[in-house]
Amino acid sequence: MDTGLEEGPDIEQFTLHLRKGRAEPYYFVTLVGLKSQDPIELKKQVEKGLSYTALVRFQRNVAISLRQVAELVSMSLRTLTRRKEQGRLQPEESDRLLRASRIFAQALQLFEGDAESARRWLTSPQVALGGERPFDMIKTDIGAREVESLIGRLEHGIPA
Repeated sequence: MDTGLEEGPDIEQFTLHLRKGRAEPYYFVTLVGLKSQDPIELKKQVEKGLSYTALVRFQRNVAISLRQVAELVSMSLRTLTRRKEQGRLQPEESDRLLRASRIFAQALQLFEGDAESARRWLTSPQVALGGERPFDMIKTDIGAREVESLIGRLEHGIPA
Protein backbone atom coordinates (compact mmCIF):
# COMPACT_ATOMS: atom_id res chain seq x y z
CA MET A 1 0.00 0.00 0.00
CA ASP A 2 1.37 3.44 -0.96
CA THR A 3 1.26 5.75 2.06
CA GLY A 4 2.61 8.77 0.18
CA LEU A 5 5.72 8.53 2.36
CA GLU A 6 9.16 7.74 1.10
CA GLU A 7 12.02 6.08 2.94
CA GLY A 8 14.39 9.06 2.47
CA PRO A 9 15.70 11.68 2.38
CA ASP A 10 16.87 12.41 5.86
CA ILE A 11 18.03 15.78 7.13
CA GLU A 12 21.56 15.34 5.75
CA GLN A 13 20.25 14.69 2.25
CA PHE A 14 17.90 17.65 2.57
CA THR A 15 20.69 20.03 3.58
CA LEU A 16 22.93 18.68 0.81
CA HIS A 17 20.11 19.43 -1.62
CA LEU A 18 19.92 23.00 -0.24
CA ARG A 19 23.66 23.54 -0.49
CA LYS A 20 23.56 22.55 -4.14
CA GLY A 21 20.99 25.29 -4.68
CA ARG A 22 18.18 22.96 -5.71
CA ALA A 23 15.46 23.83 -3.23
CA GLU A 24 12.18 23.57 -5.11
CA PRO A 25 9.22 25.46 -3.59
CA TYR A 26 7.65 22.38 -1.99
CA TYR A 27 10.81 20.42 -1.23
CA PHE A 28 10.19 21.02 2.49
CA VAL A 29 7.59 18.21 2.44
CA THR A 30 10.44 15.71 2.28
CA LEU A 31 11.14 16.59 5.93
CA VAL A 32 7.92 14.75 6.82
CA GLY A 33 8.66 11.98 4.32
CA LEU A 34 6.17 12.92 1.59
CA LYS A 35 6.96 12.01 -2.01
CA SER A 36 4.76 14.38 -3.98
CA GLN A 37 5.65 18.05 -4.24
CA ASP A 38 2.54 18.82 -6.29
CA PRO A 39 0.49 21.43 -4.39
CA ILE A 40 -2.87 19.91 -5.41
CA GLU A 41 -1.81 16.46 -4.22
CA LEU A 42 -0.42 17.96 -0.99
CA LYS A 43 -3.73 19.72 -0.36
CA LYS A 44 -5.54 16.40 -0.75
CA GLN A 45 -3.14 14.66 1.62
CA VAL A 46 -3.61 17.40 4.23
CA GLU A 47 -7.41 17.17 3.90
CA LYS A 48 -7.20 13.40 4.38
CA GLY A 49 -4.81 13.85 7.31
CA LEU A 50 -1.13 12.96 7.20
CA SER A 51 -0.01 9.71 8.75
CA TYR A 52 1.37 9.71 12.28
CA THR A 53 4.62 8.53 10.68
CA ALA A 54 4.95 11.96 9.04
CA LEU A 55 4.96 13.59 12.47
CA VAL A 56 7.61 11.15 13.72
CA ARG A 57 9.65 11.73 10.57
CA PHE A 58 9.59 15.50 11.16
CA GLN A 59 10.54 15.00 14.81
CA ARG A 60 13.49 12.84 13.84
CA ASN A 61 14.70 15.17 11.09
CA VAL A 62 14.41 18.32 13.19
CA ALA A 63 15.84 16.54 16.27
CA ILE A 64 13.32 17.89 18.76
CA SER A 65 11.18 15.95 21.22
CA LEU A 66 7.74 14.57 20.41
CA ARG A 67 6.44 16.92 23.12
CA GLN A 68 7.87 19.88 21.16
CA VAL A 69 6.34 18.64 17.91
CA ALA A 70 2.99 18.23 19.67
CA GLU A 71 3.26 21.85 20.85
CA LEU A 72 4.08 23.01 17.31
CA VAL A 73 0.90 21.46 15.96
CA SER A 74 -1.16 22.57 19.00
CA MET A 75 -1.74 19.04 20.24
CA SER A 76 -1.79 17.77 23.82
CA LEU A 77 0.29 14.73 24.74
CA ARG A 78 -2.94 12.79 25.27
CA THR A 79 -4.09 13.68 21.75
CA LEU A 80 -0.65 12.74 20.43
CA THR A 81 -1.09 9.29 21.97
CA ARG A 82 -4.54 8.96 20.34
CA ARG A 83 -3.14 9.99 16.96
CA LYS A 84 -0.41 7.37 17.31
CA GLU A 85 -3.07 4.72 17.98
CA GLN A 86 -5.21 5.96 15.06
CA GLY A 87 -2.19 6.24 12.77
CA ARG A 88 -3.37 9.52 11.28
CA LEU A 89 -3.42 13.24 12.10
CA GLN A 90 -6.43 15.49 11.71
CA PRO A 91 -6.36 17.89 8.71
CA GLU A 92 -5.68 20.95 10.92
CA GLU A 93 -2.77 19.15 12.61
CA SER A 94 -1.45 18.04 9.23
CA ASP A 95 -1.56 21.61 7.96
CA ARG A 96 0.33 22.86 11.03
CA LEU A 97 2.92 20.10 10.62
CA LEU A 98 3.58 21.13 7.02
CA ARG A 99 3.78 24.77 8.15
CA ALA A 100 6.42 23.81 10.72
CA SER A 101 8.28 21.84 8.06
CA ARG A 102 8.21 24.82 5.68
CA ILE A 103 9.53 27.21 8.34
CA PHE A 104 12.27 24.78 9.38
CA ALA A 105 13.32 24.41 5.73
CA GLN A 106 13.47 28.21 5.38
CA ALA A 107 15.58 28.45 8.54
CA LEU A 108 17.87 25.77 7.10
CA GLN A 109 18.29 27.90 3.99
CA LEU A 110 19.00 30.98 6.13
CA PHE A 111 21.73 29.09 7.99
CA GLU A 112 23.10 27.50 4.79
CA GLY A 113 22.11 23.97 5.75
CA ASP A 114 23.37 24.12 9.35
CA ALA A 115 20.55 22.25 11.10
CA GLU A 116 21.83 22.94 14.61
CA SER A 117 21.98 26.72 13.99
CA ALA A 118 18.50 26.65 12.43
CA ARG A 119 17.11 24.68 15.38
CA ARG A 120 18.79 26.99 17.91
CA TRP A 121 17.44 30.10 16.14
CA LEU A 122 13.90 28.69 15.94
CA THR A 123 13.86 27.82 19.64
CA SER A 124 15.43 31.06 20.93
CA PRO A 125 13.63 34.34 21.67
CA GLN A 126 14.01 36.85 18.82
CA VAL A 127 13.86 40.59 19.48
CA ALA A 128 12.31 41.17 16.05
CA LEU A 129 9.42 38.91 17.09
CA GLY A 130 8.74 40.76 20.31
CA GLY A 131 10.92 38.37 22.28
CA GLU A 132 8.95 35.33 21.09
CA ARG A 133 10.56 32.12 19.87
CA PRO A 134 9.89 31.49 16.16
CA PHE A 135 8.62 27.96 16.90
CA ASP A 136 6.05 29.51 19.28
CA MET A 137 5.00 32.03 16.63
CA ILE A 138 4.30 29.47 13.92
CA LYS A 139 1.36 27.94 15.76
CA THR A 140 -0.80 30.48 13.92
CA ASP A 141 -0.79 31.54 10.28
CA ILE A 142 -0.15 35.20 11.11
CA GLY A 143 2.74 34.22 13.38
CA ALA A 144 4.21 31.99 10.68
CA ARG A 145 4.00 34.85 8.20
CA GLU A 146 5.95 37.07 10.60
CA VAL A 147 8.64 34.41 11.02
CA GLU A 148 8.87 33.97 7.24
CA SER A 149 9.10 37.73 6.80
CA LEU A 150 11.90 37.91 9.36
CA ILE A 151 13.78 35.06 7.66
CA GLY A 152 13.42 36.88 4.34
CA ARG A 153 14.78 40.11 5.81
CA LEU A 154 17.72 38.30 7.39
CA GLU A 155 18.50 36.48 4.13
CA HIS A 156 18.70 39.81 2.33
CA GLY A 157 20.69 41.56 5.04
CA ILE A 158 17.85 43.86 6.04
CA PRO A 159 18.02 44.75 9.73
CA ALA A 160 15.43 42.92 11.76
